[in-house]
Amino acid sequence: MVANRGEIACRVFTTARAMGMRTIAVFADPDADAPHVRMADAAVRLPGARSAETYLRGDLIVAAAEAAGADAIHPGYGFLSENATFAQQVIDAGLTWIGPDPAAITAMGSKVNAKKLMADAGVPVLGDIDPAAVTADDLPLLIKASAGGGGRGMRIVRDLAEFSAAVDAAAREAQSAFGDPTVFCEPYVERGHHIEVQIMADSHGAIWAVGERECSIQRRHQKVVEEAPAPLVERLGGDLRERLFSAARLAAEAIGYTGAGTVEFLADESGRFFFLETNTRLQVEHPVTELTTGTDLVEWQLRVAMGEHLDLEAPQASGHAIEVRLYAEDPAADWQPQSGIVHGIEIHDDVRFGPLERPGIRVDSGIDSGSEISTYYDPMLAKVISWAPDRSRAAAMLARTLADATIHGPVTNRHMLVNTLRQERFLDGDTDTGFIDEIGLDVLSASGADADDVRVAATMAALADSAAQRLRATVQAGLPSGWRNLGSGHQVRRYVDIRTDDELEIRYRHRRDGTVDLPDLPDVSVVEATADRIVADVSGVRHRWTVSRHGDSVFVDRPGKAVTLRRVPRFVDPSVVARPGSLLAPMPGSVIRIAVAEGDRVTAGQPLLWLEAMKMEHTVAAPADGVVATLPVQAGQQLSVGDVLAVITADDEADTTNPPQTQHEENVG
Repeated sequence: MVANRGEIACRVFTTARAMGMRTIAVFADPDADAPHVRMADAAVRLPGARSAETYLRGDLIVAAAEAAGADAIHPGYGFLSENATFAQQVIDAGLTWIGPDPAAITAMGSKVNAKKLMADAGVPVLGDIDPAAVTADDLPLLIKASAGGGGRGMRIVRDLAEFSAAVDAAAREAQSAFGDPTVFCEPYVERGHHIEVQIMADSHGAIWAVGERECSIQRRHQKVVEEAPAPLVERLGGDLRERLFSAARLAAEAIGYTGAGTVEFLADESGRFFFLETNTRLQVEHPVTELTTGTDLVEWQLRVAMGEHLDLEAPQASGHAIEVRLYAEDPAADWQPQSGIVHGIEIHDDVRFGPLERPGIRVDSGIDSGSEISTYYDPMLAKVISWAPDRSRAAAMLARTLADATIHGPVTNRHMLVNTLRQERFLDGDTDTGFIDEIGLDVLSASGADADDVRVAATMAALADSAAQRLRATVQAGLPSGWRNLGSGHQVRRYVDIRTDDELEIRYRHRRDGTVDLPDLPDVSVVEATADRIVADVSGVRHRWTVSRHGDSVFVDRPGKAVTLRRVPRFVDPSVVARPGSLLAPMPGSVIRIAVAEGDRVTAGQPLLWLEAMKMEHTVAAPADGVVATLPVQAGQQLSVGDVLAVITADDEADTTNPPQTQHEENVG
């Protein structure tokens, strides 16, 4: 049984089945028809939706394993994967725990205690700062959750006045994600390199250091791009790699570690490094190590759990692998998480969840076309990984694959990933933790389609919609929409570019000779137009577009260009027009706190309420000075995008319909 969901459950099932094992899934209600459930030989329902009542309930998972006849439990990553109590529950139930001994999890589970253990073992560490004694001289500092990982419950503090609120928010987020609100502080290194060493240890005393990874490019300090080997280590050379490997082995020896784990370090440009934490589980980014070493880490987890010996020599690395995390989120809107139906997703791959014998692309994903991105869980759609003989080729292959992928549904970070992989600074290997901030989100999140591309795409959408309308016609079905036997005006269709909210008016006219008149695009001539495919020459160059529709959304794709449009209706239902001053929910989620009441006077930027979505807190602030005229929500209420959160009446009684200012609490992982 895999006590997890999504991509990691599918990943473990792939290896387990190849080893002749039967597989069992668990699922919360939103995951009832998820790919990991369909992939397993059997599945057990965990009633409910929230993590706290499903995937974080160790007692329910153990009971499910017993009911399904499981012999062993693999925890995946996240949720209960680093919970010593759960590991002990599994063992006490007579099941095999695919992970380290609970004592090792406990030793590393408290990051405060872990750092002391590592210091005693001779591993370099950053000093702790007592939260009760923090002063301005300690800034900037990092607040971290003592339990768990993945960036949950982490905050950077640069202003002492923000410290207390940041501690409280980090504790709440840590409690929500891991069931433990304990946090601690340490110095924050502004431009560090996040370097980690993959370890594998058996129960007979052998320990492998299976290569290192660099995971320095992070969004809100949560990993986005991971690669092996680490560019910093490659650039500095010398004995840095062996010193990292030695420190990682010391860390594993100090706690009697078994199974797969990761020892994470923060390094600087001089080659100094400091222990951050040990992840007592498989990491999200483990595929880059698998591809560069030709090693199935999940297979070795299972073999170690069955008592087997590691080989005498650790696998050696070759080539270069890069992994990116494709998320349903909008980097251009301050990383706003997205949710909804993934209408279509096609990413060209050479293999799913497995090794590559030649340069190519691997995709690890727990969603497919028709899957729903829920507000209850992490919004990752897929991990896309390239492997090639050298880093530049791996980056080029991965960027091309992402740019050409078909992704129809919620907004994603696809453009940011492609732009990152093609950035000169990235290609030079200059990838510290400040990369995204220093390049700038405006640069990295820019669409691959410029304004001219969008207008052409909207024109293709109009022509495809016209062809689709012709197919639905019952009278004169063979004629294009808008055809007249006498000269007449142009047909007009309107669309909105969802990235910019710009409205585009598209004019076209079908001529009697079968050609199409496009008065606003004289350099475009249509060759073929069907309901889902358009072929046209643009300035003498022939291109092919595909057009897909889902509700009012229209997705227009050609190689390297992807445009999402929204149809503008000819007539607007007055009942859907928001009252002036309405603040609308920018994302689906639940209200966790409310700071104001009806009748309160507020100022621009003042926090009004907090939403929880994708296991993170989001602050909704007033867009302008005014009075809270209406407050129709309450704590605990579940919201959809566009629901009214409050109505703010401006002092001057002017229309103040504005999107709320949403601040995403910063985290690190």
